[in-house]
Amino acid sequence: MEQLKERILREGRVLPGNIIKVDGFLNHRVDTALLSDIADEFAKHFDISDITMVLTAEASGIPLATICAQRYGVPMVFAKKAKSDNIEGGLYQSEIFSYTYKKKVTLIVAQEWLGPNDKVLIVDDFMAKGYAMQGLVDIVDAAGAELKGIAIAVEKGFQGGGDSFRERGYDIHSLAIIDDATPGHIVFRDEQ
Repeated sequence: MEQLKERILREGRVLPGNIIKVDGFLNHRVDTALLSDIADEFAKHFDISDITMVLTAEASGIPLATICAQRYGVPMVFAKKAKSDNIEGGLYQSEIFSYTYKKKVTLIVAQEWLGPNDKVLIVDDFMAKGYAMQGLVDIVDAAGAELKGIAIAVEKGFQGGGDSFRERGYDIHSLAIIDDATPGHIVFRDEQ
């Protein structure tokens, strides 16, 4: 998606440790018009008429997943990273390593919001090594739901997460795959 790539080149920054900072438009300060365009772009790839929900992980995936769910006319559910007092009943859980926070966290979804009749599109703003994504896939599997696809705005291709899902046969669609990132230099996969 050229619009997203242009924003990454214009406003994104590469920090030490290959951290790609796009928080000015994607996951801290949110450009809702851009996210609407991203939702429309995902709808070109996935059969959104066949999904019953959009699933993401808290917290930075929530804005994009919410806009996608609204555009597709389905609810959005997000996996929490801590159990709160307002979650009742059974839980689906998956322990993951958070690349962002450099620690293990447990993704949690209440069983009342995800079940075997659901057809799920996972949506996230970013993918690096794919740990959070694997946690979400594990939760979909534990619920007996059907995974219809994985939609990612920005993928750090050089960290292999997306490619590992592709190799296992998942329908994963990333709008901007970055294969090289150093301060002042970003190269997208389709430009090599």
